[in-house]
Amino acid sequence: MNKKIKSALISVFYKDGMDTIARQLHGLGVTLYSTGGTEKFIRDLGIPCIPVESLTTYPSILGGRVKTLHPVVFGGILGRRAVEQDVKEMQEYNIPEIDLVIVDLYPFEETLSQFGKAAADDTSAQAAIIEKIDIGGPSMIRAAAKNFSDLLVVAAKEDYARLEQLLTEQSGETSLEQRRAFAAKAFEVVMHYDIAINNYFNPDTALQTINTQTKHGLRYGENPHQQAVFYGNLHKVFTQLHGKEISYNNLVDIDAAIQLIREFNETTFAIIKHTNVCGIASRSTIHEAWNVALAGDPESAFGGVLVCNGSIDRNTAEAISEIFFEVLIAQHFDPDAFEILKRKKNRILLTAHPHLLEPTKQVKSVANGYLTQDNDEGNFGEWKEVGGRETTESEREDLLFANLVSKHLKSNAIALVKNKQLVGKGCGQTSRIDALRQSLDKARQFNFDLNGAVLASDAFFPFADCVQIAHAEGIHAFIQPGGSIRDKDSIDYCVEHKLAMVFTGLRHFKH
Repeated sequence: MNKKIKSALISVFYKDGMDTIARQLHGLGVTLYSTGGTEKFIRDLGIPCIPVESLTTYPSILGGRVKTLHPVVFGGILGRRAVEQDVKEMQEYNIPEIDLVIVDLYPFEETLSQFGKAAADDTSAQAAIIEKIDIGGPSMIRAAAKNFSDLLVVAAKEDYARLEQLLTEQSGETSLEQRRAFAAKAFEVVMHYDIAINNYFNPDTALQTINTQTKHGLRYGENPHQQAVFYGNLHKVFTQLHGKEISYNNLVDIDAAIQLIREFNETTFAIIKHTNVCGIASRSTIHEAWNVALAGDPESAFGGVLVCNGSIDRNTAEAISEIFFEVLIAQHFDPDAFEILKRKKNRILLTAHPHLLEPTKQVKSVANGYLTQDNDEGNFGEWKEVGGRETTESEREDLLFANLVSKHLKSNAIALVKNKQLVGKGCGQTSRIDALRQSLDKARQFNFDLNGAVLASDAFFPFADCVQIAHAEGIHAFIQPGGSIRDKDSIDYCVEHKLAMVFTGLRHFKH
């Protein structure tokens, strides 16, 4: 059933865009009610506005903590127009019908972010954060959403454009379906807000929520028959400069690529395929790093996601353009390089801001629920030399590099590195020895000499067999977490054959 908006209650923290809506409502003859700063804002536009306290007969009290929490306000929102008793009581107590509620919430998360970790020990910061816990706002939003059969609720400034469209195209009338859709969004907004507050008070058992205020529909999911939606702010982490619409699989690989490249300080280029690293190298220039990374596995690079932590110049762009790839992520593109790369209209070109990645938790759906865990941060917990000799300086550099690479491979994972180039990798295998065999096969496929290479394993060696096989191929230095009840088997073999081995104490399973 269509409903005509005749009255509106507006109480917003952010006034951006509210001038247009206030003028539209006034032009439609809608009676406006408001509070505090919003009322002043509307009046300054030259638009009549009735203060809420004239309805409640109470001023804003307790430092603004109480101004809308009153039966007249909530009666006007919750009163059912089709229920005779509700209508009778509203008339008896002079409660006006409210047909539109526009309310946003105090900036709790923004305030929390402003103070950061220091807030835990700062009394004044804590007080400021607490004051941004909205009470009246969520209450009005929930009440209006509950009564969507009779009124429209707008709970986020991101929806102002939709409201403007309704006011323009439908002259202030709304359908039941439209009101229900806005109500659904309103409940999501309040849910997200409440979870953020919960996580502030319970950081050790923080809940996760989807930021439904930034929802982006995708063409399809992992496969064409699967529907998919992205929730979040893509533009905060990267900017798309060129190319087709980013797909579900693109996003998964882009995230893996950005998570990987942010680990490296040296000039580094990497190639990602199905979230696994198939080529990576650190060199003095981006062009050289690209050439060496590609040489690690030119076959798997086809159709991959490319990422680097520097600028793409003309020579590098020409070299990259020789192969087919889906996505290229860089810090910057020189103008002539960009002209070369954008010749293929579907190539996705992104500039990334990896330092702006915020989530410290990972979320995964399983069975009828969700798993959450902290991000896997860091390279190693300790550096414990346990082999038959100390590592050399060049081995230490390669071992650190290899350990980071293995961290970004699906388990079971083995990474073979030589001169900061991935020369062989095994990933996603059901046994560690299978992962090793796969990595050695890769190295042989592209004719790499493994003498002087190092090996990283994402988890401990349960037996000495991996060390023995790798040693036979010319590998003399290993890095692994340690922690097996049979660590001594691998250690003894290294001692006997003067091989270097480092225990990190930090496992990097990735499933």
